[in-house]
Amino acid sequence: MAKMDREADVPLFDLVGCLSEVIDLVSPAVSDHHKRVAYIALGIASEQGAPIEQQHNVMLAGMVHDIGALSLADRLHNLSFEITHPDEHAERGWLLLKSFESFSTIADLVRYHHHWWGEGGTVGEGERAPLGSHVLHLADRVSVLIDKEQEILGQVQGICGQIKEQSGRMFAPQLVDAFLGLAAREYFWLDSVSPSLGSLLAQKAKSVTLRLNTELLLGLAKLFSRIIDFRSRFTATHSSGVAACAEALSRLAGLSDKECIMMRIAGYLHDLGKLGVPIEILEKPGPLTPEERNLIRVHTYHSYRILQDIHELDDINFWASSHHERLDGTGYPFHLDSRDLLLANRIMAVADTFTAVIEDRPYRKGMAKDQALQLLQSMALSRALDPNVVSLLASNFDEVDSCRVAAQAEVVGEYEDFRTHVSGGEPRSTATRLPRRSRASVSARS
Repeated sequence: MAKMDREADVPLFDLVGCLSEVIDLVSPAVSDHHKRVAYIALGIASEQGAPIEQQHNVMLAGMVHDIGALSLADRLHNLSFEITHPDEHAERGWLLLKSFESFSTIADLVRYHHHWWGEGGTVGEGERAPLGSHVLHLADRVSVLIDKEQEILGQVQGICGQIKEQSGRMFAPQLVDAFLGLAAREYFWLDSVSPSLGSLLAQKAKSVTLRLNTELLLGLAKLFSRIIDFRSRFTATHSSGVAACAEALSRLAGLSDKECIMMRIAGYLHDLGKLGVPIEILEKPGPLTPEERNLIRVHTYHSYRILQDIHELDDINFWASSHHERLDGTGYPFHLDSRDLLLANRIMAVADTFTAVIEDRPYRKGMAKDQALQLLQSMALSRALDPNVVSLLASNFDEVDSCRVAAQAEVVGEYEDFRTHVSGGEPRSTATRLPRRSRASVSARS
């Protein structure tokens, strides 16, 4: 059933690219910015003669350098040439990325990617910003100077002039020299705005792979879930709750240990496409407009398409991306029906629905046990959910719910630490703190 029965060499670029692509979905204004920064940073590092490993690291860091910009407003703010308070999103990005050991190096580069060279090179306690961070900073600022609506070669002189003015101040002089050497070649600029930029980067990164076993995949999926959920206090523990419920229901249904772990991973990834949904919609306290509802509905489609090129995750992708399909074929986005949906798909749908209704929403309190079960049973009667899986949940409610509570309580602590660290002390207000209770304040717009 599951394809991850053995270790596989997975391109690290593909894994990082998943995050980059889905975040860029939030607005055409930021489309391909991560890829462009990665390409420019790789070019500068290569021009300067950096070792191949360092070139790959700055490229991968460029792909996710703004991962800590948790809202569209943050992303748009970062498109200004000189920005205020840049350290907040860089620090958030570092905190998220460093939790996965294989990303620890690129996490350090992301942390200081807005550090100015003229600040003396130190970032506190005598620690120096890595040179790769300065490469990222320069690449990032070159990227924001590019006007995607205008012909690119006519912009080169103006961009180079602005960069030279900041040599020794914002940017390291030796990196500016490397950039100017690169900038004299037309192909560099044409590549940087090419629709095939992702393919160009993938070709350059094809030799960088990660030996992906189940343990590493679980760690990566947890990282993805934190990036998905930590954008808002209303979503901070949702994916962890779905993952725990999916694993618990899978064990009760008799799936193998391997399949149960894979179901947990699918639970962590099931809302990946929601990174492309504006946070203002996720936190909206009232009913959604038809347009907002449509923006929500596309998240499963984006999840599926973004993961589909990593064939080692085919089963996990199918289970995760089908959590809004229905047995009667009226779900979305593919309108699968009972002939197409495996037991794993049906379990994921129940796990997501149960977690959603038992949690608080921005516009209503979470349901009590009897009310939640009544709703799920009604959905089973209408062939929205599998009646056997709903019955399995009802018969083992306390066991499944205790798994959810424990998983979400653990993430509550992580989320509060995350917010406290970034704000430099106590959480900014009690409103940012999630209550330590069984029904955590998370969004159920799933």
